Amino acid sequence: MSGRRPGPEKVGDALADLLAGSPLGARLARAEVLGHWAGAVGPQIAAVTQARAIAENGTLTVSVKTSAWMQELSLMERSLVAKVNKSAGGDVVKKIRWELYR
Repeated sequence: MSGRRPGPEKVGDALADLLAGSPLGARLARAEVLGHWAGAVGPQIAAVTQARAIAENGTLTVSVKTSAWMQELSLMERSLVAKVNKSAGGDVVKKIRWELYR
């Protein structure tokens, strides 16, 4: 029985193929980073921060509870960017913009 067609493709796989490399796919990848923040940085940092938005240029905006934490986290920025990108499975975040909770 040569010439048989493969079985049906999963919807999620089909959508992933369709979005790969498209502008919408890039936007979705950036948006997913917000959900990866807490798991990537760990419970202690997640308790005092919240990822708010990510811009097209890869700047992740993160709110921080205190200026002391903001200073500490700014010193850790390179490692935090690496952790978030590893968790997201790609080089999505380029830098982090820190802001105090309002």
